[in-house]
Amino acid sequence: MSENSLALHHVSKSFSGFTLQDISFELPKGYIMGLVGSNGAGKTTIIQLIMNMMQRDGGSIEILGRGDSVSETRIKQEIGIVYDSNFFVDTWTVAETEKVLSMFYDEWNHETFIRLRERFELPENVKVGKMSRGMQMKLMLVCACSHNAKLLILDEPTSGLDPATRSELLDILQEYIQDGERSVLFSTHITTDLERIADYITYLEHGKVVYTGNLEELRAKYRIIKGIPDELTDRMKQQMLGLRQTELGFEALIRTEEAKTYRGFVLDAPTVDDIIIHIGREVKQCPEHLK
Repeated sequence: MSENSLALHHVSKSFSGFTLQDISFELPKGYIMGLVGSNGAGKTTIIQLIMNMMQRDGGSIEILGRGDSVSETRIKQEIGIVYDSNFFVDTWTVAETEKVLSMFYDEWNHETFIRLRERFELPENVKVGKMSRGMQMKLMLVCACSHNAKLLILDEPTSGLDPATRSELLDILQEYIQDGERSVLFSTHITTDLERIADYITYLEHGKVVYTGNLEELRAKYRIIKGIPDELTDRMKQQMLGLRQTELGFEALIRTEEAKTYRGFVLDAPTVDDIIIHIGREVKQCPEHLK
């Protein structure tokens, strides 16, 4: 059995005006991976391909060590999915939602459902259509965690949640992987959530993988450089990514190995957000820089 919960090998998919190109990454068992990138980078398409909601043009996908030859029904028993919008019937109550879903999963655990429902303070008899977006997201997460899934896939799960609820959700995800057998693929725009809980990250731009690997190693690859306009030279501009200039100063991303040549400048460790913003800006200005 593979030690990966999920592996994509050279996956591709073309649409009119967009191509997902040669996507490869691996999510080891027992870890959380963030899937990040600008709007339209291809994150949701990747999730749809993993869930076999559309046909890929090339490449292969292994889920829990199993390839395409394994029954899709069997594999989906072991996947929990939380999308960015509600997919339950509006007229169902929370209790009715559990009753219906439990019929489709061999390992549905009623005690887990009740424990998580109470933890998220979801009223048993409220109808899904009367819930706030945040409550609907909580219910989807509760259901996804209630059938002993080995792989949890989340598409923007913290969008619309207040900070306290987001923090509780992140705690649950960390608890979820503690047995070393479960993993999480977490697509989000809220990169501060990833910096708190993710071990790995796959960063996409324009349908290509910019980076996949350890999150801290990604941050270690770059530095944020800041200075006043008079200090900016043409040589510096050639080394910078996503340069932003104002009358007061400039800010850009540079590779860490180049930072030693910039003594006297302000050099800061970047956040994941910094990296996405600056590389995204660079790709818009110079698409050929995306490698």
